[in-house]
Amino acid sequence: MKPEQFVDLKYKPSGKDLVCLFRVEPNKISMRKAAATVALESSVGTWTDVHEKKYVNKLAAKVFSIKGNMVKIAYPQELFEMGNAPNILSSIVGNIFGMKAVKNLRLEDIKIPKDILNSFLGPKYGIAGIRKLMKIKTRPLIGTIVKPKLGLKTKDHTAIAYDSWIGGCDLVKDDENLSSQKFNKFEKRLSKCLEVADKAKSQTGEEKAYLINITDETKEMIKRAQLVEAQGGKYVMIDIVTAGFSALQTLREANFKMAIHAHRAMHAAFTRNEKHGISMMVLADFARLIGVDQLHIGTAIGKLEGDLELVSSLNEEMERKSVKATRKRLAQDWGKIKSVLSVSSGGLHPGHVPFLIKHLGKDIVVQMGGGVHGHPKGTLRGAIAARQALEATMQNISLKKYSQDHIELKDALEFWG
Repeated sequence: MKPEQFVDLKYKPSGKDLVCLFRVEPNKISMRKAAATVALESSVGTWTDVHEKKYVNKLAAKVFSIKGNMVKIAYPQELFEMGNAPNILSSIVGNIFGMKAVKNLRLEDIKIPKDILNSFLGPKYGIAGIRKLMKIKTRPLIGTIVKPKLGLKTKDHTAIAYDSWIGGCDLVKDDENLSSQKFNKFEKRLSKCLEVADKAKSQTGEEKAYLINITDETKEMIKRAQLVEAQGGKYVMIDIVTAGFSALQTLREANFKMAIHAHRAMHAAFTRNEKHGISMMVLADFARLIGVDQLHIGTAIGKLEGDLELVSSLNEEMERKSVKATRKRLAQDWGKIKSVLSVSSGGLHPGHVPFLIKHLGKDIVVQMGGGVHGHPKGTLRGAIAARQALEATMQNISLKKYSQDHIELKDALEFWG
C-alpha cells in the first residue's frame, strides 16, 4: 500500500477500532506524510512497496484526524491478539519512535474497544474491593514507604513498619528497589512484617496491610506471591515497568487472593518528555487492563510558594492536570473491568493533605515516605501527624486550627510548612 492510502480524513471509527492520539513532529516532511508513516509502520505497511495480498489492505490503520501536531489513528481490532497486552503495545508503539520520518513522537491517549477490554481480567478488587478489604468506607487511605529505602536490617525495617501502623497508617510498603538483599531477605521480612501488622491491628482495631515487593524473574516472583498468600498477606507489590507487562499479566492471571499494588519505577524514561514517548495515561490504561488494583499516578504538587493551592509554574499546572486526568481515567466506567485506586506519592508531607483531597478526591491513597519518617520526633509521631491531617481535612477544619491541640501535626507543619 502507498503511504497516502493510510490517510482518510472522512473515516469514522467504529466501536471495533482501537484509537490512538499521537503528537507528531515531522522531520523535514509534511504532517500528512509523517502521520501516514506512523499509521503504516504500526499496522500493515512497511518502508517500501511489497507484493501484498489485497485482503490485507482491509486491516490498514487509518489516519482520520490531523489538527496541528495532534493526529488520531484508528486500528481495526483484528490487528491484535485478544488478551495479549505485549502484542498490542508492540503493534501501536513498536518501531515508530525510531523512524526517520518523525523528529519527535508521543502517544498521548488511547481508546480501547469493548471486545479487547473484555478479553482481559482487569483488577481483582478495584476501588470498592480495596475499601471492603481494608474496611475503610469513605476516607482516603494513608500509606507510607519504609525509609531509608535500602540498607535497613530486617529488625529495623519491621520496627519502622510497626510504628507507622500504630501511628495511623493503613498501608506500609517496600520501595521499588528493595527485593531480597543480604541485609534484608524477602522471606524474613515478610514473616516479621506480617506479624507486627497483626499486632498493630489488634492494638488499633483497624485493618493493616503490608505491601511487599515481589518483583523478580517471573517464576521467582510467583513463588514469592505464593509465600505472601500462604502467610495471609493482603497485598503484593510489583514494579510494573521494569518487570514488564508480560510478568504483570502472569501475576494477575495466577489469580492470587492478594490485591496488586503497582509501582511505576522507570516510567519517566518515556513519560517525562512532553514531545516524545508515551503518556502516563496510556501506561495507566494498560496497567488497569491487565489488572492492578492500585497504581502510582504522581502528586500534582511541585514546589509551592505560600498557599498550598498556589501552583508555582506552568509546568506544575500541566502536571496537576495530567495527574487529575489519570486519576479520573482509572475510575472511568469500563464495564466489567473494575476501577483502580490511585496512589499519590512523592515528596508529600501532612501539610499537603488538603490540597490532594481537594484536587484528587477521596478515592486515593495519600502515601508519604519522608513526610512520615522525617518528622522531627520520629516515625510514630510522623504517622500520627499524617492521620491528624487527614482527620482535619475530612472534618473541613484547617490544619492550622486543628494543630493547635494536636502537637504531632503542629510539629510537622512547623518543620515542613
